[in-house]
Amino acid sequence: MSSPYLQGDALNAAIAACESTLKATFGDAPRVAVVLGSGWASASEQLSDVKRISYAELPGWPVPTVEGHVNELVVGTTPGGARVAMLRGRAHTYESGDCTGMAAPIRSLKVWGVQALVLTNASGSLRAANPPGSLVLVSDHLNAPQRSPLVGLRGMDRFCDMSAAYDAEFRRAALALAAERGMALNEGVYCWALGPQFETPAEIRMFAAWGADAVGMSTVPDTILARHAGLRVACLALITNMAAGMSDEALTHELTLKEAKAGGARASGFLSAYLDRLAVLPSLQ
Repeated sequence: MSSPYLQGDALNAAIAACESTLKATFGDAPRVAVVLGSGWASASEQLSDVKRISYAELPGWPVPTVEGHVNELVVGTTPGGARVAMLRGRAHTYESGDCTGMAAPIRSLKVWGVQALVLTNASGSLRAANPPGSLVLVSDHLNAPQRSPLVGLRGMDRFCDMSAAYDAEFRRAALALAAERGMALNEGVYCWALGPQFETPAEIRMFAAWGADAVGMSTVPDTILARHAGLRVACLALITNMAAGMSDEALTHELTLKEAKAGGARASGFLSAYLDRLAVLPSLQ
């Protein structure tokens, strides 16, 4: 099956064009960019001095087809004064069968000058300690489909080290912020399931035995692309439901969106404060 996304020289040309467009539209790059998953949209609504551009104006950027995702990049300032870029939607592998959908956006951010990428998502919980409405700080991941957006690349750098995929300093900053706010924030392992169907109870039991604490249908290809590009990565998962077999509730995308909306304001408030904290880290100056 041919890829719906740009590859090779065409992708490289698109990234160069995107760099020029991003500079012309927004000026210098902010140090930190964020990918907003389901339930996180209100984070962009908290920004001031906002400028925006449609993905359609950026060559190679995918137009999301999933409800809850918007094809727009915004740059603005958090209430605490941090200048950030926010991608209001992402491509999911289940939309096309191709896991390279976020290659152009993530590599464009890197060449523009972004140093760090904060990923967010909506996830199902495999642990009673992380009920719906809570946040999980991702410390590692499981690539259950064993799919990689780096397949087909050449050169030694395709053998990307993933032993510290989620930045330890960024995680310490998130945990310190949560403690100051009196907020529970557990670290955990995120398991990527391809989807779009939800997992079976047997699959969830298997993922739990592997050490997974949360499960979802995104994030891992983004993390691989970001680490390959040299970006530092953090990830926050908003728990929207208990995973299959852990409650009597039937799983639907409507439920995910409903629960994400219910917890989204609190999650987005924490994200905004977290971005302020990252902005003053000496290692990002």
